[in-house]
Amino acid sequence: MKKLIALLTVALMLTFVTSNYAIAQDGDNATTETELVTEDTTATTPDSLIVEEPTITEETLVAEDETKSFQQVIKEQFIAGGWEFMGIVLLCLVFGLALCIERIIYLNLASTNNQKLLNEVETVLENGGINEAKEVCKNTRGPVASIFYQGLDRFDEGIEIVEKSIVSYGSVLMGRLEKGLSWIALFIALAPMLGFMGTVIGMIVAFDNIEAAGDISATIVAGGMKVALLTTVFGLIVAIILQIFYNYIVTKVDGIVNDMEDSTISFIDILTKYNAKK
Repeated sequence: MKKLIALLTVALMLTFVTSNYAIAQDGDNATTETELVTEDTTATTPDSLIVEEPTITEETLVAEDETKSFQQVIKEQFIAGGWEFMGIVLLCLVFGLALCIERIIYLNLASTNNQKLLNEVETVLENGGINEAKEVCKNTRGPVASIFYQGLDRFDEGIEIVEKSIVSYGSVLMGRLEKGLSWIALFIALAPMLGFMGTVIGMIVAFDNIEAAGDISATIVAGGMKVALLTTVFGLIVAIILQIFYNYIVTKVDGIVNDMEDSTISFIDILTKYNAKK
């Protein structure tokens, strides 16, 4: 699982860097082609046929802004917010998503058809005995099968010892299911805190610029406020994304734990009936 986290982290970072590089390359190529076409047209066109270029109005600038892709807008705002804090917030998103994806994959693999396993164990116990039931549990993935195996392994020591063994091993498996959730919660809390810190530092820088200019200009104040608040916006976005995944994972863990408890009660009843017939 550690290798999976590392691979996912590297893949996300490479995707982000590659997409930004591709956008930059497209912009440079478009600029170069425009310059070449302009130079060729100017060189080959007589002076009498040269038409003055239309002036760029505010409506043209608004139309160009509307044609920008979502990724370009995010990139521009990310750069405007400053790489010092925006980069740390981005790392919180990357590592948090890597942990979330790893947990989701692990929990989905841990989810099994417990009723089917109970029926198989009961059938094998009646026809084959403890050893064959242990083989069935050993060849089945999931925490419920592991709990059944521990109970069957202690069957000769009595039902009370089986119950204690199941409770103890169930606590261990619950800890494995909840592994990594504390780190995800840390990134959820850390992202907006870093955003607020970036906002405070940005506000200090804005006031320093006002002091250096010696005049309270609306342009200086608005520009400084915009840059300062961008870190908070991105920090909150990261926290919201990770919170959604976190709640899904917690719900998934609770469902698996409830299934474990229900299946364990039925399993103890099956062992009690088998012990009475023996």
